Amino acid sequence: MPATVSSPAPASALRLDLRGLKCPLPVLHARKALDRAAPGALLRIECTDPMAAIDLPNLARETGDLYEGRTEEAGFAVHRIRRGDRP
Repeated sequence: MPATVSSPAPASALRLDLRGLKCPLPVLHARKALDRAAPGALLRIECTDPMAAIDLPNLARETGDLYEGRTEEAGFAVHRIRRGDRP
């Protein structure tokens, strides 16, 4: 299942649908999307992989982005990462 990126989500969040992908693919797709995003952009990552709860906060810490938390929806988790002011 290929990852899809779309915009309609809270305010101007970029929605990344990674449901069904297993580790390490969610983090790799999230990193690529964060690298393309403008500083301050919010990435809303929809994911079913339980390892993402560990991997995505670590990714944000390593890249200097801000992990804003996670919520549970019907059958998947939604992680929010805000792109930091980095090159």
